[in-house]
Amino acid sequence: MEGFSDGVFGFAITLLVIDIAIHPPGTPLQQVLHAWPSYLAYVISFMTIGTAWLVHTAMTDQLAKVDPIFLRLNLLVLIVVVFLPFPTRLVADSLHDPSSQRVFVTMYGLTLLSIRLAGSALDWYARDQQLYAPRDDDDDLPSDRRKRTPLLIADAVAIAIGLAVPELAVALYFGLAVYAIVPLREAARLLSRSRGSSQ
Repeated sequence: MEGFSDGVFGFAITLLVIDIAIHPPGTPLQQVLHAWPSYLAYVISFMTIGTAWLVHTAMTDQLAKVDPIFLRLNLLVLIVVVFLPFPTRLVADSLHDPSSQRVFVTMYGLTLLSIRLAGSALDWYARDQQLYAPRDDDDDLPSDRRKRTPLLIADAVAIAIGLAVPELAVALYFGLAVYAIVPLREAARLLSRSRGSSQ
């Protein structure tokens, strides 16, 4: 299961780069610069899939067993992850086309939210059915759980904002992707250690 899931995550994250393209008119530099929405959407989606993979890996590392329902919930996570490159392309194109922004940015936000909800459902089921092995305090999963509720609420708020100001919603998705993937507590711990050793 873990090998199959890793393969799907890798495939989905690779698909993101295929949709990055430059288009005339303009000089080569102008065409490259004009494609900035594609770069932005790519980075947000890459970090989102990367975060989902990190959480998924932390979960599967803790599993003692799986059951048929867990495997099907796992497929639900993978379905949404593999779908993400499609709205990524749409939202990148919409940033140059205001008439489609609301629909495509909302669709993008709903997909990002669905990835987090599917991952949360998978974790909830594993805990409810006691599929996890006993866990050490140093494991990463609790840190991911602490971020989960704020991220879900912030995603919902960003979707609502996107209905009025799509560009602001995309900026929020970028900030949330950074927040989700950066291990803030671990970074703070490392910083305090380096300060302590320098004194």
